[in-house]
Amino acid sequence: MKAHFSMFAGYNRWANERIYGASAALSPADFTADHGAFFGSLAGTLNHLLVTDRIWMRRFTGDGPVQTRLDEILSLDIAELTALRRQEDERIITYVDALTEADLAGVVTYRTITAPSEIRQPLATGLAHFFNHQTHHRGQATALFTRIGGRAAVESLDLLLFQRATGIGMG
Repeated sequence: MKAHFSMFAGYNRWANERIYGASAALSPADFTADHGAFFGSLAGTLNHLLVTDRIWMRRFTGDGPVQTRLDEILSLDIAELTALRRQEDERIITYVDALTEADLAGVVTYRTITAPSEIRQPLATGLAHFFNHQTHHRGQATALFTRIGGRAAVESLDLLLFQRATGIGMG
């Protein structure tokens, strides 16, 4: 199971590099315009992903920034947001790399933000949600890129392309 999560930690960084690279090519107006996504704009979507990754990493590790809103805007500047994203992606990789199979079989306890209550959950299923949530919102971001600049506005985020490029998960 550890290899599975290590693959997703690497994929997360790879996919984010593609998303943020495409974002840097947009005008600030296109980056911040409300295009009707869950969090409005590309800026809102990418901020949400960073905020929720920080929330989950704090749940997993007990350390890191405290975020209290799912729609918090950390930055509207793509260069600043890219730097924050890269730091978090490295933090995620470092965390996952340090996990053991015994850790993955353990339980994490945390409080939710939107409807505060205490939750106990197996770490492995929490990590599965963590990486799935990222993919969900990057899919929304990809749709926004397509709307703004057409199909060529962002490179494919297909997991299989990551696997082929890195050899990870290819057996």
